[in-house]
Amino acid sequence: MQGLPFPLHRRPERAVISLTGEDAPAFLQGLITCDVRALGPGQASHAALLQPQGKILFDFFLINEGDRYLIDCSAEQKAELIKRLSFYKLRAKLEVRDVTDRSVGVAFQKPAEGLSFPDPRTSLLGWRVIASQGTLPDVDRSAYRSGRIKLGLADTDEDIGSGKLFPHEANLDQWGGVSFIKGCFIGQEVVSRMQHRGTARSRILPVRIVGGAPPKGSDIRGGESALGTLLSSDGEDALALIRLDRLRDAVEGARSILTEGRPVRVRRPDWARFEVPSQPIEAGG
Repeated sequence: MQGLPFPLHRRPERAVISLTGEDAPAFLQGLITCDVRALGPGQASHAALLQPQGKILFDFFLINEGDRYLIDCSAEQKAELIKRLSFYKLRAKLEVRDVTDRSVGVAFQKPAEGLSFPDPRTSLLGWRVIASQGTLPDVDRSAYRSGRIKLGLADTDEDIGSGKLFPHEANLDQWGGVSFIKGCFIGQEVVSRMQHRGTARSRILPVRIVGGAPPKGSDIRGGESALGTLLSSDGEDALALIRLDRLRDAVEGARSILTEGRPVRVRRPDWARFEVPSQPIEAGG
């Protein structure tokens, strides 16, 4: 699938946190899911801070700015994330700070201003940028959201939430958001077990719904079996948390896959390294 062009604009639902100090790299390396030491200056990764039980508390983008690390996170989660990072800091020589003079934006092409980096999940969603407050335009944001949904990328506030999903379910394992070789981090044992035993049965996936998506939270069923739950949507395109084993059973059993009586076609995104059972065209429209 080709990327969908969208203009440079501010994302007011995002915020910025900074971590500075000599212990910042080691602190983050032992705390969050991505390989912090692999990030050179100007590089970024999707990442998460997990519960000890392995579910995502906060997902965000981590950027190595050279003399500090920046976190591009949900504005709604910012205060709680700062509190949690400060809790784990203990005696580490670092400072966690709310960066109120910067804002987060996105652009389909590399912007001229600010600290910019390619979206680490897929280049089809363009660039992210952290710039001074007041420099990013406030324009129509719908094209970016539409592209995100079509490409199968979950949003913190609309899809992932806090304490609900494992990293595999939100696909962080697919684009380097989880390192399975760097060593320990909070929740690492559970996540590594899911990886090595292949027990990640549910994934957020893009779906196409004939006639338009019903409300978020609607059930998706294959015959009598519950296959998943609808998440964010844009017209006939949507994201859904899908049980792949049950989807396979429904496809092999030639059962209709529906939500609120509307045909659903589950798609395998271009970036996915896992198999998604292929539905006949007639089953999903």
